[in-house]
Amino acid sequence: MALQIHHNYSLKSNNTFGIDVNAAFFAEVHTIAELKEVLSNPGLKDQELLILGGGSNVLFTGNFNGLVIHNCIKGIEVVREEEDFIYLHAASGEIWHDLVVHAVSKGWGGIENLSLIPGSVGASPMQNIGAYGVEIKDTFYSLEALDLKSHKLVTFNYADCHFGYRESVFKHELRHRYFITGVTYKLSRKPVLNTSYGAINQELAKLAIDHPNVKDVSDAVIRIRRSKLPDPAVLGNAGSFFKNPEVEEAVYVALKEKFNDLVAYPLADGNYKLAAGWMIEQCGWKGKRVGDTGAHKDQALVLVNYGNAKGKEIQELAAKIRESVYDRFGVWITPEVNII
Repeated sequence: MALQIHHNYSLKSNNTFGIDVNAAFFAEVHTIAELKEVLSNPGLKDQELLILGGGSNVLFTGNFNGLVIHNCIKGIEVVREEEDFIYLHAASGEIWHDLVVHAVSKGWGGIENLSLIPGSVGASPMQNIGAYGVEIKDTFYSLEALDLKSHKLVTFNYADCHFGYRESVFKHELRHRYFITGVTYKLSRKPVLNTSYGAINQELAKLAIDHPNVKDVSDAVIRIRRSKLPDPAVLGNAGSFFKNPEVEEAVYVALKEKFNDLVAYPLADGNYKLAAGWMIEQCGWKGKRVGDTGAHKDQALVLVNYGNAKGKEIQELAAKIRESVYDRFGVWITPEVNII
């Protein structure tokens, strides 16, 4: 089938918030060759560009007056094997959870705690996605990306990516410079399981599992996420809307004195990560509805679209939540979602 360029294309089904906005131009690419073809189109070269994977980390506040490229490049393969490790390569358009399921089915460890995170493989290093004490940087080996100007493929290693908490070089210095085409992960044949963060151990205990394997951990994470987080197919959302703020020890101590039940986690650098969801809940937002949006009844960190909310309404709600958290705790929380 020939590559198609759509005009005035609805993005409602391409973002998990279900915001009904249009893109001036829209194309789905299934190969790197198709990607280069779109980028070389003389009628599109001056258009503002937006790359969409699963659309699970974006909030549209209006129509996008440029070119949206939907990444549908697929493929998963083992590219290298060692006695203790497997190097698994995935094309960037693969659904992230499908990759986790593939690895777990083989007994390869490292990404089982990241089960059921929405989105695509290409977003995983860009966002340095993480959950339950694990981040992508823990298993990341390398990635390939197409330079959007020269149309040449470039390889990035771990150091090149400048990983931080939900951060990478692709969100800052190299933003809009590259299209990630594939990622290679270094997974363990002899997994060391991480079950201490969150409710994983409690969930395993409920299931009477004393000696868990990677599938047990993955299943436990899936059960926890499904119990706490709404399904975007049923209720529009983008998962956690805000990042958990990191503060210095002195700030943590002062807050702990004032709020005895403060939820926080110590970090290796001596700082503390505060639970944004807990702070939002303390400010009375959990389950509160404002028009057709609100904070979810089971997890205050998740902002939802009850059906017909505009992106601007969700953005305004997020601003009010941020201000109320700052007024009460003196800490600014930052959106994890990309607002466009």
